[in-house]
Amino acid sequence: MNIRHLLRAGILLGVLVGSPTQADVLVLVHGWSANADTWLRNGVIAPLAARGWVDAGVMIAGPQGTTYLPAYSNNTQRTIYRAQLTAEAPLHVQATQLQAELRMIRQQHPNEPITLAGHSSGGIVARLALVHPQTPAVQALITLGSPNLGTVRAIQGLDIAESKPFFCPGPGVDFVKRVAGGDDYRYLRASRGALYDLQPVHYGSLIDWLNHQPHPDIAYYGVIRGGPSGHGDELVPAGSQDLNQVPALQGRVNVLVVPTSHGLEPRDGVLIADILEGRR
Repeated sequence: MNIRHLLRAGILLGVLVGSPTQADVLVLVHGWSANADTWLRNGVIAPLAARGWVDAGVMIAGPQGTTYLPAYSNNTQRTIYRAQLTAEAPLHVQATQLQAELRMIRQQHPNEPITLAGHSSGGIVARLALVHPQTPAVQALITLGSPNLGTVRAIQGLDIAESKPFFCPGPGVDFVKRVAGGDDYRYLRASRGALYDLQPVHYGSLIDWLNHQPHPDIAYYGVIRGGPSGHGDELVPAGSQDLNQVPALQGRVNVLVVPTSHGLEPRDGVLIADILEGRR
């Protein structure tokens, strides 16, 4: 049963388990058309668990406050929380949800270092939260294939949602065709706010504003996905994934290029663990 089913059924647990002492905390932030289960479903959690990280569960921010769905135990020195966001909502709405979830995590871990890892648009949402002065402090941000300068695929998605003619050359065409009907089409229409925010950066856009905001003095890791050629993956070009192309972060980012597609996979768990352990 995934998170959406839980939300529909109203089976939400609000009981917090005992907080650990001096635990490193990792918060995973999913991207568009995904949810907190994505990290489990795509095998990212298993290699992290093999390195001593324990999945403590899901944080869900809603109109009535933030709810915690515990998974196993967070009584460990290495704790993972999975953020649950409204992935189709405008990015500032998602960032507000993430802020609320981070506040609850900080209550559970008042003195422990927190690292954010955001996949795709989740990396943008994480940065939107980080530049807000009321967001709890974190020690590092890892972005995985994030469209830091936007992506033309968002325009193509909007074209479909608005029933306009569109042209989609390149390897992303199959993706766009796949979401052109049925439930996927309805999801695209519901996602117009998020897609609008993810368009290629231009003056006055949300990402352009974000990229010129002061970012906290923490460690930044930008993972560029796209194979040995380094041209980017099927959804986001390499230049947009490169956090060092963000004006506010130029020269401050550790950039890693990995030969993978846009979607999450088990090797991402290994990569995140390597970064957290200082092996990258």
